[in-house]
Amino acid sequence: MIVSRTPFRLPLGGGGTDLPAYYTEHGGFFISGAVDKYMHIVLNDRFEQGIRLSYSQTEIVDSIDLIRHPLVREALKLLNVNDKLEIVSLADIPAATGLGSSGSFTVGLLNALYARQRIVKTREQIAEIACDIAMNRLHEPSGKQDEYTASLGGIRSYEIDTRGNVTSKALNISDHTLSELEYVIMMFYTGITRRAGEVLRKQQANVSDGEAVEKMHRIKAIGLESKKALESGDIKRFGELLHEHWTVKRGITDNMTTDSVDQWYSVARENGALGGKLVGAGGGGFLMICCQEGREKVRTALTRLGLTETRFRFDFEGSKVIYNV
Repeated sequence: MIVSRTPFRLPLGGGGTDLPAYYTEHGGFFISGAVDKYMHIVLNDRFEQGIRLSYSQTEIVDSIDLIRHPLVREALKLLNVNDKLEIVSLADIPAATGLGSSGSFTVGLLNALYARQRIVKTREQIAEIACDIAMNRLHEPSGKQDEYTASLGGIRSYEIDTRGNVTSKALNISDHTLSELEYVIMMFYTGITRRAGEVLRKQQANVSDGEAVEKMHRIKAIGLESKKALESGDIKRFGELLHEHWTVKRGITDNMTTDSVDQWYSVARENGALGGKLVGAGGGGFLMICCQEGREKVRTALTRLGLTETRFRFDFEGSKVIYNV
């Protein structure tokens, strides 16, 4: 039996510039942190013939081609896994909530499969293979943020050149700044689930528009400014940049936000929040709020409106195999 554990991710700046429609023309830059909410993948050799999958559904098939779960199907094809295997996924957070669950799933699955075959891959290789499955094999309208953050862990900046090559560096932030960052960021589940592809497909299509490109340029610049703010310990400035990021991003497509989300965000700002945004592609999922003063007022106000707070800390281990017997 093999068990892998892979963190979900929290975008901290520059999100969206990891999409190929943008970075192939202009290069991308983003900051992202892994958090202590995990995807666990369990592999076990089956006594019986066939492949059994257990996620939100259960599948028992005799052939890889019959697998309905696209990420599993393509990963097994890639590694030439044919038979007598059971795969179970267990997640701390539901899918379609903006925390990059699909990327974490693929990275964790690949880590477990390579461990089963006794093949060693670097974290960067795992991330890139996971990106290849989503972007090239399945033609999903996704970027590279989710897979790289899940695989590498920590709080890191990522640069993507126009050929898609990724360079990553750990942010140089003090322990005090890290503790303060974990304190000021508040995560509220909106109860709205959405498939990222719906938003990202429209966002990528709009990037060819001149006005949308200028907005993306600004988002990348905000990402660079956010890196400076975090490394200098200026949490207040980081929160203000979150607000500017959301103000710019919500104008890129008309399905980025909803009336309810706008109301919740306004209430948070009225009660002392510096800034915030919907996590991930947009449309629903988790509302991330940055608040130095008035945290209890924000918490009370949003809870009364039906939102559920989820506490978290950053993860610095990334995806790893935690059990292999």
